[in-house]
Amino acid sequence: MSASGGTKAIVAALGANLAIAVAKFVAFAFSGSSSMLAEGVHSVADSGNQALLLLGGKKAQKKASEEHPFGYGRERYIYGFLVSIVLFTIGGVFALYEGYEKIKEPHEIEHWYWPVGVLVFAIIAESFSFRTAIKESNELRGKQSWGQFIRTAKAPELPVVLLEDFGALVGLVLALGGVCISLATGDGVWDGIGTLCIGALLVLIALILAAETKSLLLGEAAGSEDLARIRAAAVDGESVTAVIHMRTLHLGPEELLVAAKIAVRHDDTAVQVARAIDAAEARIREAVPIARVIYLEPDIYDEEAAAAGADPTATPGGPSRH
Repeated sequence: MSASGGTKAIVAALGANLAIAVAKFVAFAFSGSSSMLAEGVHSVADSGNQALLLLGGKKAQKKASEEHPFGYGRERYIYGFLVSIVLFTIGGVFALYEGYEKIKEPHEIEHWYWPVGVLVFAIIAESFSFRTAIKESNELRGKQSWGQFIRTAKAPELPVVLLEDFGALVGLVLALGGVCISLATGDGVWDGIGTLCIGALLVLIALILAAETKSLLLGEAAGSEDLARIRAAAVDGESVTAVIHMRTLHLGPEELLVAAKIAVRHDDTAVQVARAIDAAEARIREAVPIARVIYLEPDIYDEEAAAAGADPTATPGGPSRH
């Protein structure tokens, strides 16, 4: 996995979650707090998610084969989608069930210092993990807002870790609030309400992750900045005069397919056209290094046909009107 895949953030989150999970289960054993049980299961699910992300990154490094000629870069998207399923089923649904049971049959929290101490420790540990994820993301985010970064990031690992860590921190605060109110009032129902809130939060985050990774699995085009660079690099004004139309597709976070129909001069020889295509490919790769698979089709640009607009019956990438 490349550095942009956020390996450091994943490893930091995995270490924090494993330690926190053990502490939460110990606190649940001594206190009987449903919030602690839900949070313990949440941490186990998060640990499994980080392991899935690391596995997806490793599988994505396999070389292309005859059966998969474009490589295995999308393995990272598949494992990112699996993370959303795990978070929804194991983390969110379990917490909702446990919260419902606790509200139906509430009981007082015993040995209050165990859940409170563990939750404070967990908040500190998750904060360090979240800080690492933010630092790694800022190197790629640029001037984008956090919402834009999560929606447009082509590498799934950092958005997943960011949302997981954010959800974990909010969940810990909710769990601490539920425990503290239960202790103050002597009513265990508040512990169950806190657990329900944790479950609803995890389900919401899982749905957001599922929507974003689904879009990546379906196939996303290059970002607007990369598209502009590709168009500018393809045209040299001499042998290639215009890009008639273009399609791009992410084969993985760091691998882009570019297919374009380019305009060449009508009196160029076959040798001149072939050289023009080779030169245009080299310029595109220099401008956008992740553009590793490039298919350029030469054509004669017709201004009259272009002014008439695209043929609505034509298939994407099909022959242009000229």
